[in-house]
Amino acid sequence: MATQVTIEARARATSGKGAARALRRSGRVPGVIYGHNRAAEAVELDAKALERALVGISSSAVVDVALDGKAPVKALIREVQRHPLRRTDILHIDLYEVRADEKVRVTVPVHLTGTPEGVRTHGAVLDWALHTLDIECFPQDIPEHIELDVTNLGVGQALHVGDVTLPKLRILNAPELAIASVMHARVEEAAAAEPSATPAEPELIRRAKPEEPEEA
Repeated sequence: MATQVTIEARARATSGKGAARALRRSGRVPGVIYGHNRAAEAVELDAKALERALVGISSSAVVDVALDGKAPVKALIREVQRHPLRRTDILHIDLYEVRADEKVRVTVPVHLTGTPEGVRTHGAVLDWALHTLDIECFPQDIPEHIELDVTNLGVGQALHVGDVTLPKLRILNAPELAIASVMHARVEEAAAAEPSATPAEPELIRRAKPEEPEEA
């Protein structure tokens, strides 16, 4: 897991898009914290301090949130909305309070390691179909990423969700989904030459996002 960080926040009295824009102009970021049977609460955070806190941690990280100087609570970063052009500008943050003894569902990135045998010896290509996996685990066991070795994949072979076993984690994606597969380059070239052919794509099963309050 990433190094634990603390985010300072304070309750936000104003709401609405106009108030949120004014808040951003003043160097603050609007947000919301909810979950664990607590009512959604509008908060605001210092923009520069928040940006520094988010450096080097994953989008599914658990952080300590100190609200109005009270004892910090553990919260999962559910979503960070950024400006579409100025990516360093944070527009809004959603925080979901968690408990160490309660499992949570998150999406984590997949990192592939190694060069497949089929690529090395037969000039095949690697088709990376799933770049994230949906998992369920305790907050303290959330990984920054899931690393999978594809070195032994030959031509025509695939690594499926059902092939992956991870301690302390339960993968929620359908086991028949292919994470990565190796195919001969000529197969891809032939498919590219037939514009009417539609390549089959695995159906991604994603968890339903918890109901979130409308941005204030």
